[in-house]
Amino acid sequence: MRCDYKDDFKVDYSGGSLHITKGTDVDLVVTGGQIPANYKACLDSAVTRNSCHELRSAARGITNTISRAFNTE
Repeated sequence: MRCDYKDDFKVDYSGGSLHITKGTDVDLVVTGGQIPANYKACLDSAVTRNSCHELRSAARGITNTISRAFNTE
């Protein structure tokens, strides 16, 4: 499932991998094995419901988790 948003944010979740882009500044791929189980369930639910809102919300949660990991020493 791919969703394009008005703010140039794009989320593509297919084949178990998540691809997030925003303009030329952000290009992030998270493979299926690296997606936390709770967020994978949210992504799968978004696809089942065909909900771009849920897909973006799950993508935001994943990127926040990654960001926190970089801030932890």
